[in-house]
Amino acid sequence: MVLEKQMQQPDFWLDTKQAKEISQLYGDAKLLVEDWQSITDQAEVLFQLAKEEGSDGQGDWLETINKSYQELLTKFDKLEVRRLLSAPYDDSNVLLSIHAGAGGTDAQDWAQMLQRMYLRFSEDQNWSAVILDKSAGQEAGLKSCLIKISGRFAYGYLKCEAGVHRLVRISPFDGEKMRHTSFALVEVLPELPELTDIKIKDSDLRVDTFMSSGAGGQSVNTTYSAVRLVHLPTNITVTCQNERSQLQNKETALKYLTAKLWQVEQAKQQATKQELRGEFKSVAWGNQVRSYVLHPYKMVKDHRTELVNNDPDKVLDGYLDDFISARLKQLAR
Repeated sequence: MVLEKQMQQPDFWLDTKQAKEISQLYGDAKLLVEDWQSITDQAEVLFQLAKEEGSDGQGDWLETINKSYQELLTKFDKLEVRRLLSAPYDDSNVLLSIHAGAGGTDAQDWAQMLQRMYLRFSEDQNWSAVILDKSAGQEAGLKSCLIKISGRFAYGYLKCEAGVHRLVRISPFDGEKMRHTSFALVEVLPELPELTDIKIKDSDLRVDTFMSSGAGGQSVNTTYSAVRLVHLPTNITVTCQNERSQLQNKETALKYLTAKLWQVEQAKQQATKQELRGEFKSVAWGNQVRSYVLHPYKMVKDHRTELVNNDPDKVLDGYLDDFISARLKQLAR
């Protein structure tokens, strides 16, 4: 294998940046080959079973073959989707933020429901997720939150989730039990490597420190460990209060700010800003990328792919695979 031969060269690590890129490519290629081999082996076993047992046309083997066939299709679809993840930073970790939009307390509760959905999805993918910052709602839910999600191809998959998400339900905060519509914005950014071309001047930053909010604990609510960074040229503001030390929070906030500035820079090079920000629009009626209806009927509909799922409870519990797969295939056309 060409990449493997390159990695075996004595001077391979002299160029650290190139070595990391080649190592990453090799790892991805190796995983892809192993998964294809697994599917091929399973297909061969399935073929032999059908050949040996299919002469009588009946029996328990039919159920076994059907189950194995469905498993094979699922594996193949996942592999086909992964093949589409070849854009810059698709293999990066994710900085995912959620912002409550129109809808008051219901929208803030909706933002918290989305936070739970993405945490559950990350858990199902065996990714790690850490809440870096959050602003609690006045009565319930969240005004906003920032989550770092670490895992292979996390950005490639979750970039499909960017946009306005709409919820229709009987409001638990309405004494008259009226139906309410709420909105929340999901923004998805890749965690950029340190070697990124985006450079931030100290003179362009305003650094504010404040006490972290939360349940308490060592260095929480006792020291000014939380950090807010304001990028003066663009007026972009980011905060982080998850870490115990001010220095750690500043480093994490800088990564988030760098990703936002990268996004702005990329937008200048694209035909439209919407393409870069992943359907970024105002957080209100008519701009949603997906609707979640809990009343008067149950349905989740993606307005970009027209895919519908009639089990919103399952979706809100983290099952996003079908929606992500459909969107990635649509983008690849």
